[in-house]
Amino acid sequence: MFDDATVDDLPAIVDIYNDVIATTTAIYRDDPVTLEDRAAWLEERRADGFPVLVARDAATARVVALGSFGWFKASPSGYATTVEHTIMVAPHARGAGLGTRLLQTLIERAGAAGFHMMVGLIDGANTGSIALHERLGFGQVGRLPEVARKDGAWVDLVLVQRKL
Repeated sequence: MFDDATVDDLPAIVDIYNDVIATTTAIYRDDPVTLEDRAAWLEERRADGFPVLVARDAATARVVALGSFGWFKASPSGYATTVEHTIMVAPHARGAGLGTRLLQTLIERAGAAGFHMMVGLIDGANTGSIALHERLGFGQVGRLPEVARKDGAWVDLVLVQRKL
């Protein structure tokens, strides 16, 4: 169902990522990412042994979703058994269960790799994502009110976690 991302997938990954930046509060940044930025991210994930998975449209083979997990903190020493995940789905592919299947796959991969805990950081207004995570066994463990600004407004960050 999911393929490992390649450098050929980077333009579609950039398109999806930038759409999420421009149209949602899921990513707390306003400036778009570049091809070079995502290439460095992909290389870093690969170097650390983490998956970057993509889903493709059956008819066109174009990337319509991506998911990955990586270190929870920049320096993994004390957090070496905890990973943080991300999932993004192109607008036209949302609502079909792709995010659920992608997150289930990431959970399985992280567990098989021997990680102990998976965490997610979700925009507090994104009730759909919070509900998805709860359905897959994540529990809310904290809310950080007004920790960031997006589109000129304060936003809350919800922390979720699941034991693997």
